[in-house]
Amino acid sequence: MTPSPGRKVGRIEDAISGVLRTGVSTSLVLISAGTLITFVRGGYGGRGPEVARLIGPGGSFPRTASWFFGGLLHLDGQAVIVAGLLLLVVTPVTRVAVSLVAFAAERDRTYVSITALVLLLLLLSFALGNAG
Repeated sequence: MTPSPGRKVGRIEDAISGVLRTGVSTSLVLISAGTLITFVRGGYGGRGPEVARLIGPGGSFPRTASWFFGGLLHLDGQAVIVAGLLLLVVTPVTRVAVSLVAFAAERDRTYVSITALVLLLLLLSFALGNAG
């Protein structure tokens, strides 16, 4: 017996809400853990050079992949926080991708087209944001 259309929609909504709940919850855990690690290790201990580098004139945050992955391997608090923030940014994009797959499975061409356009615009905004 094939599932009723109402139940099919319910499963799609459950999958989408699961993606959002999991992404946001995991992001919260990572950001909280990274903050705790940073403070326990003394990473933001007042007026040190790390704080000045982040908030001072011309301050910048490390943006290289080697810093990020190396920091994750060494459980650097700031790298864990960045992982949580990246997950928070990727979560809605994943939600759109899951919606696209769900609409394609339903063979709903209108929503597949709209969702594909939204996904394309999201990816394009990331590419253009990185370029500029």
